Amino acid sequence: MITGYPRFFVHLSIRKLVQSIVQEHGQPGEDALLVPTLAVAKRCGDFISKASGTAAVRIIEFVHQQSKAPSKTPSTEIWSDLCAVFYPKNLHKHAKAYWQHTGEGVSSRRAEFCQRQFDEGILVPKKSLGEPQISAEGVAKGPRRYQRGSVDVIPKRGAQKPSCMSDGDEYSVFVEERFGRNLGVAFVQSAKLAIRKRISGSLKANLCLEDALKLTDDSGVRVKGLTSDDVYLFPCGMAAIFNTHRMLLSTLGPKKSVAFGFPYVDTLKCLEKWGPGCHFYGHGSEAELDTLEKLLEGGEKVQGLFCEFPSNPLLKAPNLVRIRALADKYGFAVVVDETIGNFMNINVLPYADVVVSSLTKVFSGASNVMGGCTILNTQSRYYGQLKDFMAEDFEDNHWAEDSIFLERNSRDFVSRIEKMNVNAEAVCNLLQSHARVKSIYYPKFNPTKENYDACRCPNGGYGALFSATFYTIEDAAFFFDALNIAKGPSLGTNFSLSSPYTLLAHYTELDWAASYGVDTALIRISVGLEETEHLVEVFQRALDAMK
Repeated sequence: MITGYPRFFVHLSIRKLVQSIVQEHGQPGEDALLVPTLAVAKRCGDFISKASGTAAVRIIEFVHQQSKAPSKTPSTEIWSDLCAVFYPKNLHKHAKAYWQHTGEGVSSRRAEFCQRQFDEGILVPKKSLGEPQISAEGVAKGPRRYQRGSVDVIPKRGAQKPSCMSDGDEYSVFVEERFGRNLGVAFVQSAKLAIRKRISGSLKANLCLEDALKLTDDSGVRVKGLTSDDVYLFPCGMAAIFNTHRMLLSTLGPKKSVAFGFPYVDTLKCLEKWGPGCHFYGHGSEAELDTLEKLLEGGEKVQGLFCEFPSNPLLKAPNLVRIRALADKYGFAVVVDETIGNFMNINVLPYADVVVSSLTKVFSGASNVMGGCTILNTQSRYYGQLKDFMAEDFEDNHWAEDSIFLERNSRDFVSRIEKMNVNAEAVCNLLQSHARVKSIYYPKFNPTKENYDACRCPNGGYGALFSATFYTIEDAAFFFDALNIAKGPSLGTNFSLSSPYTLLAHYTELDWAASYGVDTALIRISVGLEETEHLVEVFQRALDAMK
């Protein structure tokens, strides 16, 4: 296998940079993991040390050596620092766990940029400039708060006043030049602001960058008082989830969390491996809410409940109205992952203290960039505490070039969602009527439809994702093999995509997944932007292959 899903398979560009750095700065028997900032590096090193029971981890911080860089105005130049976390090769599984579960590693575009700087002697170890390095002891004992931002020329959120760049040629120049040295900071800041405004505002139509920047803050559509300053960008969706979990552990105390409903695999791992652990209610049912309520009545304290709306891969919608009531009564935060539902179809923020989302998926659609976001509910009882934490702790680690691609991809978000909703319903209607299809898991047809509809926007649909099961594994295999669409592990792509989800995500725990209703032969399908009639024909041919 040459490449794979970014958090499960380290991109070749990142591997190349690792090899270059280890070859020049590593010690015999060492490997390295690359992250954007010292704060992330210390978290990573601390995790590897604690998981392995050894302190044989060290960090080298690489910085931009201005004297060797081309002559540019420092206030407008784009550049990146980098940290390498060195560890003995026999601890690779722990380093890989951090990479996968937290999403805090560098992106492939950042790695390519840093590779060029490293090769040209612009990106150098801080010690070569007379600064001390971090030893193994420093990993666990360093300060908790660090200056935010790995693109050092970008100011803090409160100081951002991006100018609007309406000239689309600047973007074309950036893409052509690839490494971004001629890209102004203001353009990157405008792109990031446009993304955050699209998320916080009330999108009703496709918007270019210039029009997105004109969106009025505090539209009041999601919740009263919400602005783009309440939206925080992260390198990917798991980084948003991981850092939200860190935020709650810090602000609400180190208590257990709750994972409600069968979640994406790394969300559960994150809640289990960081902090005191979690209570897992994998069915996400009313009966499990009863069990949770009894636990709380008995005096158990939890810091937060994490759930997906709807869940992946069974597309169940939890009862957010009841969850919100329990949270208010027993004093815990509610975190909702809206990735699959997306904010064009649903509005879960009134029931959540924090909403997280993977922007890698349908918000981008093009399957060529990663991103994530955390949104703070301005009406939450914890808003002040969470806002203070983010003001001190948050780092903007979404790489400049990734932000440019994400902004461009999301310009037609509205029309794409509308088309995907129509296509998914048409395909589900076809499959649901076939005698050899056992079950279709889709919010419109699930028993939890009432919960979904309680959060559905006035013109919202039921999304682009569904799962299907069959009466026999043989039928599932015939259908999957004959289904003439792309095969892969992501979702929300502009093109239709299918995967044998359970086998990919839970191969080593199939019986455990089955105990929560996730069938081994389940096929998950993300419906794209193809013509509706064509998609129906494609799926009909796959159904016919079972005969």
